[in-house]
Amino acid sequence: MRAAVCTRYGPPEVLQLREVDRPVPRDDEVLIQIHATTVTSSDWFIRSALSSAPITTQILMRLVMGVTRPRKPILSLVLAGEIEETSKHLRRLRVGDRVYAFTKFRFGSYAQFTCLPETATMALAPSNLTYEEAAAIPYGGLLALHYLRKGTIRSGQQVLIYGASGAVGAVAVQLAKHFGTVVTAVWRHHESGAGSVPGSGRSD
Repeated sequence: MRAAVCTRYGPPEVLQLREVDRPVPRDDEVLIQIHATTVTSSDWFIRSALSSAPITTQILMRLVMGVTRPRKPILSLVLAGEIEETSKHLRRLRVGDRVYAFTKFRFGSYAQFTCLPETATMALAPSNLTYEEAAAIPYGGLLALHYLRKGTIRSGQQVLIYGASGAVGAVAVQLAKHFGTVVTAVWRHHESGAGSVPGSGRSD
């Protein structure tokens, strides 16, 4: 199969398209044919080894992820695709199911195929979404949910979401509204020939 392999830390050019072995699922895993993935800020952080961060942070990151290059050279945390193979004793997913997933530190989404445990952060993709649309949901959606839960928001509260137009903020607005809060959203947009212009909106 083909995969974008991170050969070392650095700019986008360190990613090289290569032929690699197709993964074989273990008994508790499913094989997924990947139809769409994303390039997130986390992918950039890892690929660049946090080159803009203080040197101590860079060193710690390399100790965790790999000294000269990532230990897991096929990056990306998010995918949308179709179940290609599954073990007979697994029951939650079947061959042909359309799924989207967040692979966490397994990475592996810059490829045509990957394996994930059936218990991974993975769900059936909504039938009315394309693979590209489904792949855009998990990263921002899970981060938004994490921080809203961390803020222990409750129905009836007023919530200000700053940066409401990004991957996290756009979903945070929808989730906060779903939780019954009054949402004020602040974002920045660009107009032709002008710089960044603040905007806001409120949802009762």
